Amino acid sequence: MRGTRDILQYQQGLGQHENYHEYCRLLGRLKTNYQLSELVNVEIYGDWIRLVAEFTMKSLESWQWASGSVYYLLGLWSRLVSSVAYLKSDCPSLLDDYVPQITESYIKSRFDSVQNAGRFSTSKTSSDLTCVEGQLTWLIHIIGGIIRGRQSSSTSSEIHEVIDGDLAARVFQLIQVMDSGVHIEARYNERSKQRLDLAILIFFQNFRRVYVGDQAMHSSKQLYLRLGELVGLQDHVVVLNIIVQKIATNLKRYRQSDEVIGETLALFQELAAGYMSGKMLLKLDAVNFILGHHTKDFFPFLDEFGSTRNRTLFYFTLGRLLFMEDSPSKFKAFVAPLQKVFMMLEEMADSGFRSNEVKCAIIGLMRDLRGLTMATNSRRTYGLVFDWLYPTHVSLFVRIIQRWTDTPEVMTPLLKFMAEFVLNKTQRLAFDSSSPNGILLFREVSKVIVAYGTIILSQPVSADPYTYLYKGIWITLTILTRALAGNYVNFGVFELYGDQALSSALEIALKMSLAIPLVDVLAFRKLARAYFGLLEVLCHNHTAVIVNLETEAFAHIVGSLEFGLKSLDVSISSQIYSNLRAQLLSSQPSDQQHRLAECFDKLMADVARTIEPKNRDKFTQNLTVFRHEFRAT
Repeated sequence: MRGTRDILQYQQGLGQHENYHEYCRLLGRLKTNYQLSELVNVEIYGDWIRLVAEFTMKSLESWQWASGSVYYLLGLWSRLVSSVAYLKSDCPSLLDDYVPQITESYIKSRFDSVQNAGRFSTSKTSSDLTCVEGQLTWLIHIIGGIIRGRQSSSTSSEIHEVIDGDLAARVFQLIQVMDSGVHIEARYNERSKQRLDLAILIFFQNFRRVYVGDQAMHSSKQLYLRLGELVGLQDHVVVLNIIVQKIATNLKRYRQSDEVIGETLALFQELAAGYMSGKMLLKLDAVNFILGHHTKDFFPFLDEFGSTRNRTLFYFTLGRLLFMEDSPSKFKAFVAPLQKVFMMLEEMADSGFRSNEVKCAIIGLMRDLRGLTMATNSRRTYGLVFDWLYPTHVSLFVRIIQRWTDTPEVMTPLLKFMAEFVLNKTQRLAFDSSSPNGILLFREVSKVIVAYGTIILSQPVSADPYTYLYKGIWITLTILTRALAGNYVNFGVFELYGDQALSSALEIALKMSLAIPLVDVLAFRKLARAYFGLLEVLCHNHTAVIVNLETEAFAHIVGSLEFGLKSLDVSISSQIYSNLRAQLLSSQPSDQQHRLAECFDKLMADVARTIEPKNRDKFTQNLTVFRHEFRAT
């Protein structure tokens, strides 16, 4: 403390930026090594805290020069303030004197940065408005940060709720006017307007976590009393309605800002994820409007090619809300717009099936279907989607593959939808014992895999093999793996009745696997996971398929398993055993190596070279004994 104080008193070397930066880092680390009670008991604490506060405020004023270093200073003050509650000393911390000054300096520095940036604008009118939006953006981020701090605060008092209410009221007042006025349409393309709306979304997230919900409502009476007095918001349902209205406005107005749309949908999904908050959403007119009008006519971002990724999250969220109620009629009404797209594509002649219009329609439909299917988490909800698609519309998938296999931006959404459609998460594909749906679904899966695999293997290798070959193959292998491991198909039926669906799917999947050099399989993590995931399922339930392979193919599969065992990806394998043993032995003192070697020898005692359950249990027991004995050494 005396050394850092002397540097500040004499300004030694602080004019050089590298010295200045390292000095800030040193101050930032000081509190992580000492308690506040230790610091305040130092004789020179008063001088030290005053000089550090002055240095911090001066650094904030020089934000252009010190922007990369101020973070460490603010971190120091944050840790000091967080420690006040645990301070056990008669010596004053003096933080009440300096922290408000530093906070004021910080806010002023943010305002100054916005004003300086605005000076470079060519239009004065635009510059003034941009500057105001920038300053408001900083204020809203700060207000959101203050409210978020209530989550981690160890104290709860009515005065804090009143302050939060005063601050939040100003944000809600701003929301009422920021999307109105004749000039506003042109501003949705302005970066400053987008930053302002992003700040609003972050404020909503923080406010929701602290003050929205049944429990929060009962424990936050003072906040809602204050909001009621200032802006007429008496409870969290009214606030929730404002949040959803803003979500709807963003989805309507922002057509090409992928960032704003993405953050808006993330907030919407977060609201729909909770059971109670989801139920509250269904009572709001704004939510029911979205559920009834989820088309590009009302939400133009759906028509933007660059926003196709957002469609999946959009329909995942809408699906969650839709499936909260057991209403087949509402489901039928909801999928009506998607039904029209299906009919358009099914009625399209082959001559027009390769148009750009069809391409965009397919991509959008597949992403919408994937999002909707992701939202199904029970037999009832999955059954609604399955009965809608099968048997009426599933033939379209193979037709799309036959025409668009060479176009990854079409194939990837389709294959990822199929991978979601066959995934038996939360036992949603638990069909009745008398139902043939599991077998029927696998038949369609087989058709998709065979169609895609046959065509993709006949095409020349591209200069970008991952995009045009490997990515589609790993998704296809994932589809097959999930279908084989889903436990909703009796695969013996296919052989019993001479049905080639299983054998054809396995044959083409192995051909795709063998078509990729092993070095490339191991080079791409997602491809490796899909490849070894399929081998695991085949070795467990379809061993005969691998054993009956030709010698060259069988040798390739077995050789790949060896490489897989050496992989560092724990989802694929563990370390190879002999190397690990040698490494551990060499790391121990020489007098302990013999004892450790004996532990390793016992590890495989009475363990056969099989993967039978009893044998695996025995190895697990030996491993537990090994761990205890190893620690004892």
